Amino acid sequence: MRLLAIDPGTTHSGLVTYDGTRVTHANSDMHNDAVLECVLEHDYDHLAVEMVASYGMPVGRETFQTVLWIGRFIQASPVPHTLVYRKSAGSIPGIVWSLCKDAKAKDANIRRALLDRFPATGGGATPQVGTKKQPGPLYGVSRHAWSALAVAVTWFEHHPLANGAQHELNE
Repeated sequence: MRLLAIDPGTTHSGLVTYDGTRVTHANSDMHNDAVLECVLEHDYDHLAVEMVASYGMPVGRETFQTVLWIGRFIQASPVPHTLVYRKSAGSIPGIVWSLCKDAKAKDANIRRALLDRFPATGGGATPQVGTKKQPGPLYGVSRHAWSALAVAVTWFEHHPLANGAQHELNE
């Protein structure tokens, strides 16, 4: 199964294509129009997008622009989609709890938890990522693609693969 996972932003987003064992494509800063083209290309079996949630604080224009892009991505997808939330709320854990088992974990903790889940088979200082000459299973992942990978790994760990319906992993 090939999953397209997106960390949406106001104008640019991070994305990865993930097969459950390795990243097959990563882009850490792709313009949203180009992301929309990737969604339309249909070179994946399921779409997972990190969803914005309200945590009681006021939000501004940027948040609403991001939500608009999330809607465009899922509407354009020719395959089922899942909205994945950062924080847990309910029976299915969000990204932070799923990867770190700590509701207070920050991005650095999430990145470390992701690295710990993959074999150190590549070259360089971070062999899970590797180098061009010796790529690891996470080759190409950087910046916002780490967040997209967190969406992908969370989806693979909690999605009932037998069910083809649209799902929402709790906030």
